[in-house]
Amino acid sequence: MEINLPYKVIRTDKQYYEYADILEQLTMVKKRTKAHQETIDLLTLLIETYDAEHTPEEEDIDPVDLLKSLMKDHVLKSVELAEELGISKSLLSDILHYRRGFSKEIIRKLAERFKLRQEAFNRPYKLLPSSKTSVLK
Repeated sequence: MEINLPYKVIRTDKQYYEYADILEQLTMVKKRTKAHQETIDLLTLLIETYDAEHTPEEEDIDPVDLLKSLMKDHVLKSVELAEELGISKSLLSDILHYRRGFSKEIIRKLAERFKLRQEAFNRPYKLLPSSKTSVLK
């Protein structure tokens, strides 16, 4: 006996993005029926389960790698993010290249922007030694 279900456990990124698109469309419906809401609930559960199984834990990734990953996922350029954060492009570049750390204000803004806990960006990581050398006369 074959059972044909409209939605199944998510196994691929392609399926994940298809379901996410459907979910987004359903959430835009103004007059939802009970069937709409049940489908939203099911897709949300399937997507959250896939996310939990395929997204690295925040603790496993240093703050700079996390930021780079978020920028990639959100198709966000450095210039755009720097503008959103109210910082210079060079400061963001220094952060992304491990030359500068995150300030408390940047951590707060990033957490708010990406809907994460501040702790995700507020953890120790190694900075590269400064390439600027002073010459004493």
